[in-house]
Amino acid sequence: MNKAYPKYKPSGVEWLGDVPEHWGVKRLKHIATRITKGTTPSTLGKEFTEEGILFLKVESISDKMSILDEMCVHIDSETDQLLSRSRLRENDVVLSIAGAIGRTAIIRKENLPANTNQALSIISPQKNKTSPKWICYSANGKYFTTSLSVDTVKTAQENVSLDTISNSVILLPPLPEQQAIATFLDRETGRIDGLIAKKLRLLELLAEQRTALISRAVTKGLDASVKLKPSGVEWLGDVPEHWEALPLKRIVAIPVTDGPHETPEILDEGIPFVSAEAIRANKIDFSRKRGFISEAEHRRFCLKYHPKRDDIYMIKSGATTGNLAIVETDKEFSIWSPLAVVRVHSKKADARFVLAAMNSKEFQTSVQLFWSFGTQQNIGMNVIENLPIPLPPLTEQQAIAAFLDRETAKIDTLSAKVTTVIERLKEYRTALISSAVTGKIDVREAV
Repeated sequence: MNKAYPKYKPSGVEWLGDVPEHWGVKRLKHIATRITKGTTPSTLGKEFTEEGILFLKVESISDKMSILDEMCVHIDSETDQLLSRSRLRENDVVLSIAGAIGRTAIIRKENLPANTNQALSIISPQKNKTSPKWICYSANGKYFTTSLSVDTVKTAQENVSLDTISNSVILLPPLPEQQAIATFLDRETGRIDGLIAKKLRLLELLAEQRTALISRAVTKGLDASVKLKPSGVEWLGDVPEHWEALPLKRIVAIPVTDGPHETPEILDEGIPFVSAEAIRANKIDFSRKRGFISEAEHRRFCLKYHPKRDDIYMIKSGATTGNLAIVETDKEFSIWSPLAVVRVHSKKADARFVLAAMNSKEFQTSVQLFWSFGTQQNIGMNVIENLPIPLPPLTEQQAIAAFLDRETAKIDTLSAKVTTVIERLKEYRTALISSAVTGKIDVREAV
């Protein structure tokens, strides 16, 4: 177990508390030779190129303090000359100051030549005084990100000013000690990252198991001995001989529809107004609603479509096209145009079985086969209503739905436990870094 340092002194910073007696308390601008940021080439009338000089964005920075080349774009040498102020050098630290604030990476020789946009600040550490990795770990510590959040500007996306970065407090032990702490953190965070990777892989396997379970049940049924027949649908394959394969329009109570194709006034209170971002894990997450609309607007929208329990929503445009949810409330709300509505006829189909069938790998494959691309993915309602699903007799549908509710709940419970472990490992990782870079623990003997 790591011990504390022998002696401490007040840091002079209220939220930082005491620090090791021999550590310095500095502003970032006093231990760097340069703190700047880049520019987007389009502001100069320039465009990105397929090859050339590496150009970094926030997405180019991994959570392991490295550059993801595949997430970079490129600029030509002429544009790089125009952006000479932000040209990156070996051992520079890049720190994201917009969007995902606080990501860091060290620029290595193999990354060069490279440049960056205005969402990344560039910090050039003073040689023989400050380790680039020390700055990265310090920026990953909770105290540093907390200090940034105090001065975060709330705009279309959160961002931090260069002045805030420059005046951020950073603790500074002697250089050999910085390097020793960084070596310790490399080793320990590597172990934690390895555990997280294994848990993430377990989540993937559980998700694959869940999908396979659903696909098997809704395409082959629960009786493995039943005889099969061709479904007549290429991507669906064989189904039990007493089943049908019917387009959705044959089992609905109302024609497949969607929300209003107009943008209402969003209010601070009123009737919840829901769109694609609220569709999560087959449920409607009302905490992610777009906002509220007036009762008058709601009544007008309900002339086209009035939400009802057991209605199924499918996102029909954007990156999450094909994602589903089922209505589990009787409360009043309205939906927007990115959501298609499938209301099954209760005498023809069980809503939860249809939801499972639409969640199957086979159905989702059909969605991908038929969606179109413009500025984004999109699938029309006339296409949706003609997508076939396998359909057993109603009582069998109900039995399959009950089976899947029970079995997927077991998988979901296990997935939730694994997710909790991952979150705790991430919290421990951040706490360990914070403790080490603020001198709450002395790790020098552990190196």
